[in-house]
Parts: sequence; C-alpha cells; structure tokens
Amino acid sequence: MSPKSLQQGNLSSPTMFLLLGFSSTYRAQVTLCLCFSLIYLVTVLGNLLIVTLVWLDAHLHSPMYFFLGHLSFLDICYSSVTLPKILGDSFSPQKTISFVGCIMQIYFFLCFGGSECILLAAMAYDRYLAICHPLHYPTLMSKKMCHCLVAISWLSGSFSSLIQAFLTACLPFCGSNMIDHLFCEIPFLLKASCSPNALLNKAALYALAGTIAMGSFLLTLVSYVHIIRAVLQKGAGTQRAFATCTSHLTMVTLFFGTGAIAYLVPHSSGSKETDEVLALLYAVVTPMLNPIIYSLRNSEVKGAIRKALHREVLRM
Repeated sequence: MSPKSLQQGNLSSPTMFLLLGFSSTYRAQVTLCLCFSLIYLVTVLGNLLIVTLVWLDAHLHSPMYFFLGHLSFLDICYSSVTLPKILGDSFSPQKTISFVGCIMQIYFFLCFGGSECILLAAMAYDRYLAICHPLHYPTLMSKKMCHCLVAISWLSGSFSSLIQAFLTACLPFCGSNMIDHLFCEIPFLLKASCSPNALLNKAALYALAGTIAMGSFLLTLVSYVHIIRAVLQKGAGTQRAFATCTSHLTMVTLFFGTGAIAYLVPHSSGSKETDEVLALLYAVVTPMLNPIIYSLRNSEVKGAIRKALHREVLRM
C-alpha cells in the first residue's frame, strides 16, 4: 500500500496510519535494528531476572522487593508495546499500523506508563514508612496493603488510559494519515486530527494524563521531603536506611524527568529527531536501566544474584 493510498482513506475513521520513523537508508536500518534488538533483549532478560529473584529468594520477600518485582514486570510490558513494532518496521518499506492497532498501542502504552507512575509513588511511600515510622512499618505496610497499592496502580492506569484511548479514537482525521513518529502517541495523533474540538480534546487528554503523572510525582516528592527531614534529624542509623532509596530515586528521576521533557516541551519547538530521541529515552531506555540500577546499587539484589549463580554452578 503506497503512502498516497493511505492518505485517501475515510477522513473520519482511517483504516491505516503511516509511521514516519528514522532514516530509511539500509545501513541506518541495520544499525538501528541491532541496537533496538540488544536493548529489548537486555530489558526483558534483566527485568525477568529481577522478577525471578524476588519470587525465589526468601531474603527478598519484603514490601520493597514485592513492589520492585511488579515494577520489573511493568517494564517488560511497557517496552513490549513499542519495541517489537519498531523492530518489525526496521526493514519494512511501508511502516504502517492499522487504526485499531494504533489505538490499542496508545491504550497499553498509557496503561503501563500510568501504572508505573503510581507504583513508583507507592514505592516512595513504602520507603517513607520504613524510615520515618520503623516501629509501625510491619503493621502499616502489611501484605494486604501491598496488594491494595499494586491493585490501585493497575486499575488507575487502566481506567485513565481507557478514557484517553476512547477520546483519541473518536477524533476525526483529515488530509494525510501520516504520523511523524516512531509509534502511535497521542500528541502526534492530535497534530494529524482535523477536529474543531481539538483543543478541548487535547485539554481533556492532558488533564487525565497530568492527574496520574503529576499526582504520582507530588506524592513521591512529599514522601522524600519527609524522608530527607528524618535523615537530617535522626542521624547515622537513618542515613544507612536512606541508602535503600537511592536506586528508587534514580528511577524516579529518569522516568518522570524524560516524560516531563517529552510531554511538557512543545513539539514544535524541537526537531523531529529530538522528539524521537526523547521518546526512545522514556519508552525504551528507562525500562532497560531499571534492573541495571537496582542490581548495581543494591547489595541484597547483588547477593541474591551471587547465590543464584552459586546454586547453578553446584547443580552443573
């Protein structure tokens, strides 16, 4: 199907979109395909390792690692929404995606991203209770509370993304059905829409996304304000406990920082290449870094990896 034929679909309900990704030269495609394949392999294997360790190692059966296991599972799902499609498009002469496929990609991308926002806030709250209320921590952060927080993160992400995907699916599209991006994302579909209510739709979509992202970020920020205050007041013992926060704080900075730059900076102010690099940072690179950051900066995770390797050596 040619780009011209893609532009002549039903204006109110297109059947196909054409994705305009990176360079179409053969050498660039091979390089990008190899890079994306390596990133996806590291993402899946690294996060799968964290999930397996948390499940099998009794020393990691605590609320902090319970949340970490769910975060790793979310990262596998999050990167799987976009990367396999990007890899499949690497050598395709027509980088197309159906209208239904595009809306589904938006739904799952926002669902896993929104759930991760809330889960990161839950992890910050867990560290706040562990450091500021250590005597009451086992009661306040019970197994039931852990499951409730995880359920809230999944349900909130699913509900918010369902509304956003529905509003996007109702938009009329006119002229070109081309999306000047690597994958389907709401800001780029809004640019292709000819709806007279585009600004209203945009406000509603950003309000929903902002409620999840900003609410989670503010909860995380408040938790760390209390944590830092407790560390400064209580001294060395609490400072050692604060060491367990550094990996989480690094992930929060990466996830929220790259997302904020990508969504809050107007897309017209940057080049197409800048938009694509930012998208790759928060959609592809950040999920890959999660297991690396936690395994390198966390002694308990490193200990669990060493024990697992030792068991395998003995078994062989």
